[in-house]
Amino acid sequence: MVADLVEYWLGVDTHRDGHQVVVVDRAGRVVGAVRIEATRCGYRAALACMRQLASGRRVWAIEGSGSYGAGLARFLVARGERVVEVERPARAGRGGRIKDDLKDAERAARAAMAGTAGATPRLAAETQQLRVLVVTRDGIVRDRTRALNELHALVITAPDELRERLTGRSRRRLLDACQALRGSQPIRLSLRLIAERIRLHDRHVRQLDEQIQAQVAMIAPQLLERPGVGPTSAAQILVAWSHRGRLRNEAAFSRLAGVAPIPASSGATTRWRLDRAGDRQLNRALHTIALTLRRCDPQTRAFIAQRQARGKTSREATRLLKRYLARSIYRQLEATTMP
Repeated sequence: MVADLVEYWLGVDTHRDGHQVVVVDRAGRVVGAVRIEATRCGYRAALACMRQLASGRRVWAIEGSGSYGAGLARFLVARGERVVEVERPARAGRGGRIKDDLKDAERAARAAMAGTAGATPRLAAETQQLRVLVVTRDGIVRDRTRALNELHALVITAPDELRERLTGRSRRRLLDACQALRGSQPIRLSLRLIAERIRLHDRHVRQLDEQIQAQVAMIAPQLLERPGVGPTSAAQILVAWSHRGRLRNEAAFSRLAGVAPIPASSGATTRWRLDRAGDRQLNRALHTIALTLRRCDPQTRAFIAQRQARGKTSREATRLLKRYLARSIYRQLEATTMP
């Protein structure tokens, strides 16, 4: 839909129990607002109200369409409504601390009206299932890391004889030794239970890795064929990309990934830096791929060396590599992945 043909922009500030909707017309005037419940009944009431209040061509600009606004986005798309996704709008006031639902909804509408919000919500069923696996895996990995830190901290403060037995062992041997401890002393019991918890997390991560690899191979096997791309990084890319046509072009994908260059020049120095906004998990996936290629791929090492020979720093060369990866991966997904 061409933006000039849109007559109403409906900004939605989403929350767990209810959403605030503000209607802005083509002239930029606020012509209405309504508060709805975050239920199917509330969605139906909102759509019926907007069909009267904004009876022309309209676009819903939903903040948080992947979380609190997911239900509303699915409901509207299923009924033929035009929906775009917006980031949390920057707020006015000292340090951006002023919070007002009406103002946030209005800013969402104006962001879509200005063309700074053009992505459609992540509604593809396959990538949503993949997202569940990735989120679950990330949570388990964090719990495992926390448990490992607890284990090492207990070893450091353990009695001398026990500390000397356990210090200097590899991770696997440390877990074996802790699980083999006997006795009901608090330190032995704690070490044994934490080691068992870490092993349980390991099993869960392996199960999820198998599911993630199978899901990625079904959705986009071409990603796994790229050098430096593992199942976890590929899964995070697919979760952010979602489906063909969600993002208007590769520049929008790069902006989402936080690898779009922005000016950082000063005086006689002309340089660019990466954007710190966007999807940080997607950015991490691209960064992991870039580091792997720098370490293992001769063509990538030659690319980095060439850029450094032209005066780029190592960080600037990596920025260029990540931007290239975003462009290449987006084009490959758009060209070869089923919609």
